[in-house]
Amino acid sequence: MRILAIGAHPDDIEIACSGTLAKCVQRGDTVIVCHVSSGDLGHVIIPPEELKVMRANEAKKAGSLAGIEVIWGGFNDLDIYDNNKEARDKMVDVIRYANPDLIITHDPDDYMPDHTAVSKLVFDASFTATLPNYKCSVHKYTTDDTPAKLVPIYYMDTLAGVNFNPTMFVDVSETIDLKIQMLSCHESQIVWMRDHDHIDFCDMVKTCSRYRGYQCGAEYAEGFKQCQVYLKGTTKRLLP
Repeated sequence: MRILAIGAHPDDIEIACSGTLAKCVQRGDTVIVCHVSSGDLGHVIIPPEELKVMRANEAKKAGSLAGIEVIWGGFNDLDIYDNNKEARDKMVDVIRYANPDLIITHDPDDYMPDHTAVSKLVFDASFTATLPNYKCSVHKYTTDDTPAKLVPIYYMDTLAGVNFNPTMFVDVSETIDLKIQMLSCHESQIVWMRDHDHIDFCDMVKTCSRYRGYQCGAEYAEGFKQCQVYLKGTTKRLLP
């Protein structure tokens, strides 16, 4: 299978579903991660242009640990809007390039505007990308308008699991150490969270995975909800 995971910022995917994605790679899937924005506003001291480069390198390093292809959505932080054609076409281009069998992205009820905007943008673009006669104005990753398949969307956990009740779980006990190694690649954020918010971020993420594990009888787990709308349902278990 081909899996496309779309997160707002570099490290969102590592936080919420990298254990699952690592298992997908291990079972033979092709996994592509799209960080929609550059993460350029994710620090108090490091200036945006410098941070943008730093976070791109951190994201590539994280993806390489699990054999995941890393691409970018073409936005900066807080420049993601879901109600305009240019933004939608950037995401259509990503989806048509990945041609996934399933998409993982943010929950529509997440805690910050980039996350909720990405969720809505992915929902809209995932339908638009399937239309054979839709001409995309962006061709960063594609060269033509070959349509993608209409596929299920799975919403990944919110930060600290706030207001998120999973309907399915993936046991990530065997990949939890890799998940934390991938998250640790985002050093700019780990240090900032420690110094600015007084949070041991890796410990927090591992603890949340441990809690999801308690909910489903595993040592560590990640939780998901399937987008329940017409034509996006499936009788198959697609997650590992």
